[in-house]
Amino acid sequence: MKPGAGVIIRVRRQCSAAAERVFDAWLDAKSAEGFLFATPEGVMLSVKIDARVGGSFQVTERRNGISVVHNGIYLEIARPRRLSFLLNVPFFGQANTRVSVAVLRMQKGCEVVVSQEGVAEEIAAQTEAGW
Repeated sequence: MKPGAGVIIRVRRQCSAAAERVFDAWLDAKSAEGFLFATPEGVMLSVKIDARVGGSFQVTERRNGISVVHNGIYLEIARPRRLSFLLNVPFFGQANTRVSVAVLRMQKGCEVVVSQEGVAEEIAAQTEAGW
């Protein structure tokens, strides 16, 4: 499953929590349901995570009466600094994209840098805003 052609988006966010705690939230279903692919108007239906290289995840949220499923396969898990996975969102007709998450320690908290390769140009702004 190779990522499709498209643009690269990159988003940076600062967090007051420790790098380990932020990293672990990406791999814990209970924590991830509060932020991973969650939208203000949506209702999280399910989050399943098999947190290992080669493992998968599936996050399903109901948005405006439609269930939007996010499927992924973990490519790299290097706690607490780097995570990467292939992502597929059938609802948007998006080919596989590659998402890389870097968690950078700071004096207070950390910075999270999310990069997504292969995003279709027509949904790039929406995808960037979602991160």
